[in-house]
Amino acid sequence: MNALGNGLTVATNVGTSPWTASEVNIAQLVGTSVGLPMFCVGVLVAIVNQLLIRQWDPLRFFGEIGFIACFSYFVNVFVAFFTWLGVPHLPFLLRAVLCFLGVATFCCAISIYQRANLVMHPNDDTTNILRFLYCHNRVVVAQLVNFIPPIAIMVVTFLISGHLFALLANGPLIGFFDRHVWHGLTHNFRVKGAGN
Repeated sequence: MNALGNGLTVATNVGTSPWTASEVNIAQLVGTSVGLPMFCVGVLVAIVNQLLIRQWDPLRFFGEIGFIACFSYFVNVFVAFFTWLGVPHLPFLLRAVLCFLGVATFCCAISIYQRANLVMHPNDDTTNILRFLYCHNRVVVAQLVNFIPPIAIMVVTFLISGHLFALLANGPLIGFFDRHVWHGLTHNFRVKGAGN
């Protein structure tokens, strides 16, 4: 569901999350599909997450690596599929509507798997880590802090290539879906030895 929404936003070329936008900019800069930078950045973020929780959690780390491997592959599949359908060539207004649908789709997915907290995208785990360990359960603040690295990447890639695109609606949409989708699913954020 997350890869589907991200694939749709990338195909619309209207906007997406800052992390995906930064990875698309890297892909355009080096001439590769978006999946490769997604995977490489995801691995780096999984390492940073271990530092943020201040302990080695192999289940979390290898779960995130497995997630990002599958996710980056399927984003490529969905980008190719939506491109084949002609989404990049639709009128701007229709692409904007599809883009918002894609953002809502991946934010709903993030809301569900952050609350389940089984295995998640490394960037979304970062939001959870920031939210519960550093930002006093404020998802919007955690999401904005989490967006600092991709915004920096976008600034650098913009200075090099002149291209930039992002949409900053993730935190509010994830909070909305936390309240309105799958009500019985509650956050079970945990760090070994922290009593969570």
